[in-house]
Amino acid sequence: MEPADVVFGLLVIGFLAVAYSIVRRTRQRRAAWASGLTARARVVRQWRTTQVVNNLPRTTQWHEYDFTTADGRAVVFKEGGGPHTRGVGDEVAVHYTAEDPERATAVAPQPGKDTASMILALVLLGVGVLLLLGLWVSGP
Repeated sequence: MEPADVVFGLLVIGFLAVAYSIVRRTRQRRAAWASGLTARARVVRQWRTTQVVNNLPRTTQWHEYDFTTADGRAVVFKEGGGPHTRGVGDEVAVHYTAEDPERATAVAPQPGKDTASMILALVLLGVGVLLLLGLWVSGP
């Protein structure tokens, strides 16, 4: 087995893992919205991460929230992609499920936008996988 085979295989596996995580998080948000359970949460921490790809920085705003469920459980969860204007001490409404409140979301329900974003990301990842497989099969 050539080293290039290993690299291409790992890249394909990486693309598939990203696709899986996008679908999983979309389903978690939908379940939280559909449950009808909401609570007031407080931002206890915020930070930013930056990734540089092709000399273009991509910054993600992260927040850590804490809230109490309807049955009295204290929950802390982290979520990326929140607004830059949200700061420590701010209170927001969160949606959660009774079975898994740690998978809550502070994103307001927007199922159409969420589905469209997921489909676009999956199409782009699918194209990437097909390109990688085409390069892999065609060889050097």
